[in-house]
Amino acid sequence: MAHELTHVDAAGHPRMVDVSSKTVSARQASARASVVFPAEVAVRLRMDGMRGRKGAVVDTAIIAGTMAVKRTHELIPFCHPLPIDGCDFAIDWRDDHTLEIDCSVRTLHRTGVEMEAMTGASVAALTVYDMCKALSHDIVIGPVRLLAKRGGKRDVGGDGGTAGAEGAA
Repeated sequence: MAHELTHVDAAGHPRMVDVSSKTVSARQASARASVVFPAEVAVRLRMDGMRGRKGAVVDTAIIAGTMAVKRTHELIPFCHPLPIDGCDFAIDWRDDHTLEIDCSVRTLHRTGVEMEAMTGASVAALTVYDMCKALSHDIVIGPVRLLAKRGGKRDVGGDGGTAGAEGAA
């Protein structure tokens, strides 16, 4: 089944999707961003308890990511402003040098929150970079990907954010 772009009208012009006829339902999405550090930077961050000269790296990333979730509609032109009912972050080391940032977002609305989850994970990762760039500019962000979304026309991914690569979009 071929899908069409929803943010382009028949004449090829950009448009915001009209969601007024959609049913209000519980929506959830989870996204992940990875931050890869040079080995010596990762060792130092672990030794310093993820604190840098600018403060607590993980706490600051969670605050920035949460702020980004709530303002996604101001950053992405055709995202609807949504009431955010919940937003959670899980940030932990995947291996010796890769930090994984998972962002889960929930709402009760007519449209989903996958862009909010991806924006939250992305901005949290950018904040980690900002907090740690004094140690190295060789820090790499990515990939950023959707893990799962629930509550719309199509569910994607695994159990509310526990999906692996099969949930990537």
